[in-house]
Amino acid sequence: MRDVEHVREIERVLQGRPTGRDSVVLASWRRCVERHGLDPARSNPAHIVSEAQLRAHREQAERLIAIARSGLESLFRQVAGQNYVLLLADAKGVTVDFFGDPRFQAELQAAGLYLGSDWSEHLAGTCGVGACIATGEAVTIHQSDHFDLYHTPLSCTAAPIFDTSGQLAAVLDLSLLRSPQPKASQNLAMTLVRTAARRVEMANLMAMARREWVLRLSSSPEFLEVDPEAAVALDGSGAIIGMTHAAQQVLGPDLLGRRLDEVTRANVDDLPDLMRGRPVEDRVVRLPDGRALFGHAIAPQSVRLPRAQGQLPGGLSSLAGPDPHMQAVLDRAARLAGSKVALLIRGETGTGKLRLARAIHMCRRDAGAFRLLDCAAPEAWPADWRDEAGTLVLKGVEDLDPPAQALLLHHLSGCRLRILATTRRDLSAMVREGDFRPDLFFRIAGAALDLPPLRLRHDLDWLIDRLLRAISPDERRLSAAARAELRARLWPGNLHELASVLEAASLISTGAVIDIVDLPAPILGTEQAGPDGQDLGDVLEACGWNMALAARRLGVNRSTVLRRVRAAGLTPPA
Repeated sequence: MRDVEHVREIERVLQGRPTGRDSVVLASWRRCVERHGLDPARSNPAHIVSEAQLRAHREQAERLIAIARSGLESLFRQVAGQNYVLLLADAKGVTVDFFGDPRFQAELQAAGLYLGSDWSEHLAGTCGVGACIATGEAVTIHQSDHFDLYHTPLSCTAAPIFDTSGQLAAVLDLSLLRSPQPKASQNLAMTLVRTAARRVEMANLMAMARREWVLRLSSSPEFLEVDPEAAVALDGSGAIIGMTHAAQQVLGPDLLGRRLDEVTRANVDDLPDLMRGRPVEDRVVRLPDGRALFGHAIAPQSVRLPRAQGQLPGGLSSLAGPDPHMQAVLDRAARLAGSKVALLIRGETGTGKLRLARAIHMCRRDAGAFRLLDCAAPEAWPADWRDEAGTLVLKGVEDLDPPAQALLLHHLSGCRLRILATTRRDLSAMVREGDFRPDLFFRIAGAALDLPPLRLRHDLDWLIDRLLRAISPDERRLSAAARAELRARLWPGNLHELASVLEAASLISTGAVIDIVDLPAPILGTEQAGPDGQDLGDVLEACGWNMALAARRLGVNRSTVLRRVRAAGLTPPA
């Protein structure tokens, strides 16, 4: 009697009469009759492919099976004891992996809940896998939702798995031989398969994009690093070359080939600021409509082949533009990053010493913890820092008094952390003058990296543009006069001062263009001519041998610069 009523209900649907079924079920029933020519009155057992066909399907899906298996095992453990069967079907509907209770093997095989069963809609009628393939959406096909009478005892909940280009790759199905009524009893199963499918897509993207940047996104900071909602893979120019399906829901459709700055207010140069090590709450990615997501950027894994010239690993590539000195420093840092050599990073206040230390830390695949100790406040050091593995950054080691130096040297004995130390002063001179312990100096200075002050950098325009994009996401720009004024300043506070000036100017400016009147005056005035013994040749080179610009940076008259050039015997490059 129940079978007869099922057939009559399908006939009513074909006549356009309401039945109360889900729209997904109704559309599938129509396809089964009108497109596939199936007969609702005929009961067809599960279709099982031959061993040779199964082998071919599994070989084609081998890579995805390997990537998904760990997650599927975890999902099956979650539902253990509830008589669920977990199927992984390929994009054609053939089951290529299976998790079920071996005690019910015969019954599962008979029901088609086993390896080699073909759940494509044109063979099995309305079912979880078939409807999922047809719609590209997660579905529950519960008992009499099935078209074929043979499958009406089953309850099947399926979710699609898409590849990194957005094409359907597989279907994850969680089924029961017999299920309690009503259909809402499978709401938890729907949540589980959707979550598992998203995690498989994430694992697949990470495996495919090991040598590319990956940006993972979450609406909640708590889940960003443990279970992000979406992710995109990016090439060196910031173009999206891979994605999870949820990325299209978060960032919009047709993502492949578009640049990151087209779909968010961030660009590829901002990715190092979104890497692990900064507080999650600070890693905000703004969307064009003003909404905020939290981002976790993962740098490309270093290739074990000789590195091509100009290619820098991890976040090092975003620390400088076209500046020969900085590129040489970063190349040296890249060569040392994978070692355990203690590094001393030297530079004036605000030159980016800590940022370089963080980028070096993130170059290692096994980066571990990033622990920062402020040497100006040793009394505030946590007691457990020696027990970790990773990187220890000693900020401002010149601030350590003799007792603190002795204490640090004692604690470094047997320490597993890789040492990166920063300093604003010439530590070797402090050693010679007796102000710094030589044994500690050699413990923390296996090699040195010297960051140039901003007034000597050739990439000032690049830095200005990059900082302005980060500070002012509404795409404000500088007038020619404002840019010329910034080029002429001495920047004793270096990058910190430049960022503060641009942030203040963006707040003061009332239009889309920041003009010279919007720029705060130099805090230390214009009479600061840089440190004693400053190399005039370096200043001229940084200014492109523009005498007027060099004079403004040095805070002297142009005639004074000319006189010094003649006295030093300097000549412009040919």
